[in-house]
Amino acid sequence: MNPNETLPICIAGNWRLGQGDRYASLYPATGEPIAWLNAASIADVEEAISGADHAFRTSGWAQRKPHERAAVLYRVAQLIRERSEYLAQRQRLDNGKPISETRALVASAAGTFQFFAAACETMEDTITPMRGDNLTMSVYEAMGVVAAITPWNSPIASEAQKMAPALAAGNAVVVKPAEVTPLMALELAKICDEAGVPKGLISVLPGKGSVIGDAITVHPLVRRVSFTGGTSTGKHIAHIAADKMMPVSLELGGKSPTMVFEDADLDHAVAGVLYGIFSSSGESCIAGSRLFVARGIYASFIERLAAGAAALRVGDPADERTQLGPLITPRHRDSIESYVATGVADGGQIRTGGTRPSGELFERGNYYLPTIIEGLTNDQRICQEEIFGPVLVAMPFDNEEDLIAQANDSVYALAAGIWTRDYKKAWRFGRAVQAGNVWINTYKQLSISTPFGGWRDSGLGREKGRLGILQYMEQKSMYWGLNEEPLPWAG
Repeated sequence: MNPNETLPICIAGNWRLGQGDRYASLYPATGEPIAWLNAASIADVEEAISGADHAFRTSGWAQRKPHERAAVLYRVAQLIRERSEYLAQRQRLDNGKPISETRALVASAAGTFQFFAAACETMEDTITPMRGDNLTMSVYEAMGVVAAITPWNSPIASEAQKMAPALAAGNAVVVKPAEVTPLMALELAKICDEAGVPKGLISVLPGKGSVIGDAITVHPLVRRVSFTGGTSTGKHIAHIAADKMMPVSLELGGKSPTMVFEDADLDHAVAGVLYGIFSSSGESCIAGSRLFVARGIYASFIERLAAGAAALRVGDPADERTQLGPLITPRHRDSIESYVATGVADGGQIRTGGTRPSGELFERGNYYLPTIIEGLTNDQRICQEEIFGPVLVAMPFDNEEDLIAQANDSVYALAAGIWTRDYKKAWRFGRAVQAGNVWINTYKQLSISTPFGGWRDSGLGREKGRLGILQYMEQKSMYWGLNEEPLPWAG
């Protein structure tokens, strides 16, 4: 890979330089360019969407038998697996995640295409119960041009989770990757080309979300937007969608509570809490960033947790042993440091971390140590706002009523974790906590077969699951008249 190369982008199946400003994709571990590309322009957006609409109407993709579309998606999954190490290394350079994690993300992307290929070829239309002299049916059809706007924290997995079901449904897809992580969407577009997705059905348009993302969202030919990212941007997209009467899927922010009861298996709980907040350097919408521990075990639990956090390996993403790599940009690290400073100013005490690591390795990268803060209450800013970094706020709780009130006291409702040996308690709290995803005696385990999404400011709609393909289809009811005599009204 030539770091001085200017990469082409994909505009309705044509690979050429974008017409926007030239910018560098930077390696978060060093700040050095790994590739250059020209952002898309507004003219590129128009060309991509009009080309996608033409390809949708003329390529015959939506009219292929489901098993024929599925065969192409199975081939995409196969090509991802054949190039898995290359893609994992490319992803590592693009956003600085440890290589062990990027390998898992690539495997996830392959599994996603495989899953939706299977969902496509096994999906059934429905004959509904007859209520008269009519045979009634419910069928699903492709929408047309749909948009996928993806985040920087897990690009290849997020892009696969939108592209695969959209293509399986028969649509054309315009992908807007995060400005700072454009490389994986381009790689997926190349693989889809090679696998046999008809030319023009896929475009990848890097650039600023406020410019390119808006232009895509407002375009009259775009029939649906699937967005993963920040809540404020998601609400902006929702306003545009309301004016267009356009459906959207919005997977937004989180401030997820993790609850540890006195009867929990503490070995499992310590490991699960550490993984839930510090894996991915905390740059995860589902990160368990608010920790509530039963007061009777609070001191001993936090002591073990702090020791575990301090022992985590922060380092070079290329090192197989690294558990936390750099944060995405210097600006994002500055934001995290500002939140920690606010927490301390509000009376919080740093139990571990709270600073940048020292040493030659860390001088150029955007590194920050895993951090645990105590001494705050749930209503303070650092406990209410999404930090999106390796910062955990720990608080004791005294009773179950108080705990569920605090856990649900948030504008977010994306995820929650429960640690207890009591299955009745787990069920009770699992139903009482307000969240789209609840983990019991585990955390941050995900499956493409299981629907994913949040409530309130954490978003709208669901991705994943066998029925996730229906998010990208329109439902149509059909009535077949079986009456022997003419309708009586006219006679």
